[in-house]
Amino acid sequence: MSKYKLIAATGCATGIAHTYMAQEALEQAAKKIGVTIKVETHGQTGVDDPLTQEEIDGASGVIIASDVDVDADRFIGKKLIRVPVAKGISEPNQLVDRILNDPQVSEYKSGSVKEKVQTTSKSGNKDGNTFWNSIYVSLMNGVSHMLPFVVAGGVLVAISFFWGINSADPKSSEYNYFAYLLNTIGSSTMNLMVPVLCAFIAEAISKRSGMVVGFATGMIAFTNGTGFLGAIVGGYLAGYTVILLQHILKPLPDKLFRGLKAIFLYPVLGVFISGLIMWFISLPMKDLNVGMMNFLKGMENGSPIVLGLIIGIMCASDFGGPINKAAYLTGTALLAQGNFFFMAGVSAACIAPPLATGFAVLFNRKAYSSTERSAGYVNFLLGSTHITEGAIPFAAKNPLLNIPSFMVGSSIAAILTYMTRIQVPAPHGGFIILPLVNHPFLWVLWILIGSVVSGALLAVVAGRQAKKHSVATDAGTFDVLTGETVENEPEPEKVVTADADAEEAESFDPGEILTIKNIELDVKASTRDEVLQYLADFAVKNGLAEDSKKVLSKYLKREEEGSTGMQDGIAIPHAQDATIQQSAMLILKLEKPVEWKTFDEKPVDTIISFLIPENDSGAHLKYLSNTAKLLTHSEFVQAFRNAKAKEDILDLMKQR
Repeated sequence: MSKYKLIAATGCATGIAHTYMAQEALEQAAKKIGVTIKVETHGQTGVDDPLTQEEIDGASGVIIASDVDVDADRFIGKKLIRVPVAKGISEPNQLVDRILNDPQVSEYKSGSVKEKVQTTSKSGNKDGNTFWNSIYVSLMNGVSHMLPFVVAGGVLVAISFFWGINSADPKSSEYNYFAYLLNTIGSSTMNLMVPVLCAFIAEAISKRSGMVVGFATGMIAFTNGTGFLGAIVGGYLAGYTVILLQHILKPLPDKLFRGLKAIFLYPVLGVFISGLIMWFISLPMKDLNVGMMNFLKGMENGSPIVLGLIIGIMCASDFGGPINKAAYLTGTALLAQGNFFFMAGVSAACIAPPLATGFAVLFNRKAYSSTERSAGYVNFLLGSTHITEGAIPFAAKNPLLNIPSFMVGSSIAAILTYMTRIQVPAPHGGFIILPLVNHPFLWVLWILIGSVVSGALLAVVAGRQAKKHSVATDAGTFDVLTGETVENEPEPEKVVTADADAEEAESFDPGEILTIKNIELDVKASTRDEVLQYLADFAVKNGLAEDSKKVLSKYLKREEEGSTGMQDGIAIPHAQDATIQQSAMLILKLEKPVEWKTFDEKPVDTIISFLIPENDSGAHLKYLSNTAKLLTHSEFVQAFRNAKAKEDILDLMKQR
């Protein structure tokens, strides 16, 4: 007998509140009629409670309430309903009833449920944002699958050089058979970079059929010498060729032609169309690739200072974001083409920032808290292994000054590396791969020089900030491991920190991050934006944030992505910003309701808001999701709306 009669999946564009509200609503709706259900959530932390094949096979129906892509091909042959996440929250009873009793709900066939899922706000469904996000995600899918091939192949090729730079050449006096084997195996592995990158870009766009066409297109790109630029173009070409074929062949009924499409039509026509186009664009792509290679070689030889400056700024600008990854991807791709110089500068620029934080806390201990000093010392180890993330909380503490400080050190390290022609044959590993570097001690020295310069600048900035704001004594402790600032309050009010008791941290009770001073009654506001302005000012007034304008902009940006209005007169706006000191909850009760886009299309008079540090540990997601779930319980909503005093509201939240 099946464990779950129904299964479901929920998700929203931001993956915080709506995802878990829909989950709770569907679970409650099924529970009311005695039906078992399991809900897979696609939130900001990834996929939670994933459905197993056994659970899918045993279920009699599937509900997808999501504004994000959920792999529906797992549910072929199952009765399936797909709706926006808002429907999962506002109409859970109807959805459960339909999937169980409505004979018009059909079995899912691949591609049969293709209606566009609309977000809860028209302004949030921006074509540009959606398109570019899709482009970026598919590119990163290709890079993540490609990287292991480059690492494995690059390291093996580099090891072969231990017997001499020409040890793999049978005509050379340095020839060694084992070195020849290592070089051959490593080179063959690295040559897979182009088809693998191409295939998995296409796979992210059009699943398995795209991957097949992408591999073939990638092999053509590799054979014709287009390099990684051809792989990227070929990946998107292959992926969207399959999408085009799916639309063209849609009139052929899946019931009769599903297998023929997947095994024959998509691969054959896709490879022919995509391969043909790639064949004809290979010549200009090859010329572009060769031109770029020559340009970079020219900069390495003739303008190492300019190249190092550019790479240093890129690598230290967003610590793993799109700009950093653009430099890293270029270096990785050039490794596969035998250029070991470019990656040397990229690696140096990436290693320097975490080491700089360690030097900063050594240079100015008094400007940093004990937890910051501990994290700085740990960053010596992390940075040495090419793990840059330890620098992020330091950068977020004062980004306008600290990020340029990191850029200076990264640029120095990269410039010195390029000027001395250092070669690094592996894209990762930090100082672990020193035996493979041609001038290992010199490379380490340049990185240390850049780190020391950045560390000194960071120490000066931190010292001035400490004097200005009395950080070490008055403003509390900044935990670089979680990115949170914990205020040192004389009042015995409850504040959640990274060092809270394990049991409390596990409960994620919303009452843990609410204090009575963060509750305000009879607030005067006539519009949604006035409410958000009040919240931003209220956060600064209570010492929870530093800049009300920045907090307001984040509130407004979140509303553009999708309204935070719920139902029953409640909205849960939330803002995440570097100027926010710590995770906190604010509650407002308005004097008069204001217009707000909600599920029941009624105005809002009660606000439950969350403030989230930019580098939060992730606990806020649990607090927010648990609060969202509470709002699906009518008895809690009624008690919450009836509470007229701050003490009653606080007690109610802490009792849940």
